[in-house]
Amino acid sequence: QIVPLWIAPNLLTFSGFVMILVNYFLISFYDWDYTASGTSPGLVPTWVWLFSAFTTFCAYALDSIDGKHARRTQSSTPLGELFDHGLDSWATSIFVLSFFSVCSRDNGKTGVSVYTMYIYLSIVLFNFMCSHWEKYNTGVLFLPWGYDISQVVLIAAYLLTGAVGVEVWQKPFLFGYYITDALVILLIGFSLFLSFPQTLYNIHRAHLKKTLKNDSLYEGLLPLVSPLLLFILLTVWVVLSPGNILARQPRLFLWMVGVAFSNVICKVIVCQMSSTRPELFHWFLFPLALVVYAAISGLLGWTEEVVLAVFTALVTAAHVHYGVCVGRQLSEHLNIYIFSLKKRVQE
Repeated sequence: QIVPLWIAPNLLTFSGFVMILVNYFLISFYDWDYTASGTSPGLVPTWVWLFSAFTTFCAYALDSIDGKHARRTQSSTPLGELFDHGLDSWATSIFVLSFFSVCSRDNGKTGVSVYTMYIYLSIVLFNFMCSHWEKYNTGVLFLPWGYDISQVVLIAAYLLTGAVGVEVWQKPFLFGYYITDALVILLIGFSLFLSFPQTLYNIHRAHLKKTLKNDSLYEGLLPLVSPLLLFILLTVWVVLSPGNILARQPRLFLWMVGVAFSNVICKVIVCQMSSTRPELFHWFLFPLALVVYAAISGLLGWTEEVVLAVFTALVTAAHVHYGVCVGRQLSEHLNIYIFSLKKRVQE
């Protein structure tokens, strides 16, 4: 009720995403290689953790009210739905990558290995993908409580770190396990025993009610092909990299994983909204396959990190370009502005 009626819902959505980005880049400045929290005291200033809690809360709040504000101002559009879910697909990885700075990477005594980080991120992205795969087949987006719980946990973790320091993550919590161990166990348990089974159950129930949007098994599974191949290629690179690329550039590599996933899932969201068939192979897969082959075969040699940086920059630029182009096309088609409630003047 406190949001002025003249503010566009997409402006709320974008403001929350910008706050997430600002927080991520701020943490990256102090902790590029995820080692700053591995010492006592940590190298990240206390105010950064408090700022992280504030931005996470604001982004969560804005993401929660943008849809209600759209209905309040009678401005709900497919553009707003795509804008919201598209940014969520990117923000999902950014939330996780920011949180890793709290845990710190493994230093031989405490912390989380970069491989655990990769698995953790993959599981989170898998959960997000399942929600939209379910909607692609059923037409209904079922949002479990996992998202709300994750946001509360993130905010609490930042506040706890800001209040007592990173030392809280370096001491055993219960039965010799650290807090990070408990969070990983909870994440895997939630994914394997709650989230994914719920997705399968909802799709099965829609099948029994004959309300599935796709009758054939091929059409129903088609959106999973590109994300699965993306995960396979990235995992091959991680495991077989001669230069141990994930250990040498964890932040850069994991950022690339999040951006690539976001673009793949955005196209699935567009297909779900427009009732069209997704492409079998996303175009990202072809240059990625070439890079992975060159890396694991030793062709890149010492330039592997340079190639990763260039590829990450290109993938990020391509993703931003895709989002801008789709936003412009939809705004012109619907005769609206992205960040304003005013109607376009038709020529």
